[in-house]
Amino acid sequence: MARRSTVQHDPRIADGPGLSATLDTADFDAPPPRRPRRGGWSGSGGRWLVWTGRIILWALIVVIVVNGIRAPFERFTQQEAVTPNGVAVANNGFPVDRGMAFAAQFAGVYLNFSPEDDASRSRKLAAFLPDASDPRMGWDGVGKLAAVAIQPYDIETTDAHNAVVSVAFQSGPRRLMLSVPIYYSGEDEAKRFVVSGRPAILPAPAPAELPQVAPPETDDAAAAELKPQLEGFFKDYASGDAAGLQRYVAAGKTLPSFGGAFTFAELKKVVVPVGGATREIQAVVVWVVPNGEAQATPNATDPAAVGARLEQAYRLTVEKQGDKWFVADIRGAGRVVD
Repeated sequence: MARRSTVQHDPRIADGPGLSATLDTADFDAPPPRRPRRGGWSGSGGRWLVWTGRIILWALIVVIVVNGIRAPFERFTQQEAVTPNGVAVANNGFPVDRGMAFAAQFAGVYLNFSPEDDASRSRKLAAFLPDASDPRMGWDGVGKLAAVAIQPYDIETTDAHNAVVSVAFQSGPRRLMLSVPIYYSGEDEAKRFVVSGRPAILPAPAPAELPQVAPPETDDAAAAELKPQLEGFFKDYASGDAAGLQRYVAAGKTLPSFGGAFTFAELKKVVVPVGGATREIQAVVVWVVPNGEAQATPNATDPAAVGARLEQAYRLTVEKQGDKWFVADIRGAGRVVD
């Protein structure tokens, strides 16, 4: 008796119960996606790490570049100091301000001598000199020298301990310089200074050449209107008459006065540029400076009572209100246009 086949026929297979010898490409389907490893990232999920790494890298590059540029600049600026005359000099760690003050004080003693003051000068110089130094500092004890307007001018540092200070001074009609070598003991030794060598007197720089300035276009009509107003203003400005002064001052403004320290003598010049109702003008005024306790006036004839006449230049802000000009502000003129 024949056994029944256990192979069931699938109606979807046209070739019957056996496997087809012909392979279909559809049978080669892509494998299912792999499950990501535990703790890992795949696809776009890891892109943020890449961009984060790039940002950190560029940030580090920027920091390195900025520090590379800033470091030498900071070293340069830290080695500079500004002297009283506005000149920047390398300080090399030397205390510039204190050193210049020390040299100027020394110059005040060194540059003033006379036989009558010999002993006192020597005692004063000892505070600036090393032990066993010449107490006269090279002076032979005869003759006289007087110096005024002594000011530190410049400094040249060699290192953190040594420098040469230039001190400006006036002697008679001449403006001169004194070169003073000094030594600084350092921060660990009570911050002390000493004059380390003989000074040297040098000529001072000549005055600068002043370039010509073209005068502005002036308003003569406005100047004629302003002159009587300004004469009254300066008279009360000198005397300190507050009520009188306020008549010439713009509404809402108040100005101080000399309170009788000077007397108005003359309004010598008024320069009024072309403009509107508010203008910046220049005025040259002559004051009388009282001589001692005498009440000096411009008409005094006694030479002992006559005060000095002193020309001063001012810059004023004036405003026209109605048909009159009023002063809103007054200050130094700076350079006056002749």
